[in-house]
Amino acid sequence: MSVCRRPKEFFFKGHNYFFSDHLVEFKDKKFDWLDGRNLCREYCMDLVSLETQEENNLIFRLILKNDVPYIWTSGRLCDFKGCENRTDLEPKNLNGWFWSAIRSKIFPTNRIPPGWTYNPWSQTGHKKIAQPDNAEFDINTTTESCLAVLNNVYNDGIAWHDVACYHEKPVFCEDNEELLNYVASTNPGIRL
Repeated sequence: MSVCRRPKEFFFKGHNYFFSDHLVEFKDKKFDWLDGRNLCREYCMDLVSLETQEENNLIFRLILKNDVPYIWTSGRLCDFKGCENRTDLEPKNLNGWFWSAIRSKIFPTNRIPPGWTYNPWSQTGHKKIAQPDNAEFDINTTTESCLAVLNNVYNDGIAWHDVACYHEKPVFCEDNEELLNYVASTNPGIRL
């Protein structure tokens, strides 16, 4: 029986997680959104999807405890080929966000998600308006299409922000069922 050595820093609700900065080989290394996602996928994981308030609070506590300035999540704006002419995604800044890791829509950005007691999107940012604000587009015409968690960057506590995907940040990775099932089905006897 072969064993796949995957980083497993902690376990929550059936998933393993790890923070890139806690692994020697990635200490102090930052990734753009796609490279961060690819790093996670090498371990049958993906960027973290903060689907519930409980999971969100867990990651927020780890960010606070470890004094992490920011991280990427799997959150992505559907602003690429295949997303055009989708009235269910309009307006994009409110209804066009989804968790790429699990291909699930994120609740409208201007509302408290069902089962939550607060809206995780920041109420401020570079433009001093509620997130997402696509602020970088006004600066250099780059769309802020990726969802990051920032730690008090705008004196707003730990909160969700839209950020241009080329920025570099550390990542929290979590198990991805689809990848785990694929690797298990193509590698009989492997222990993941």
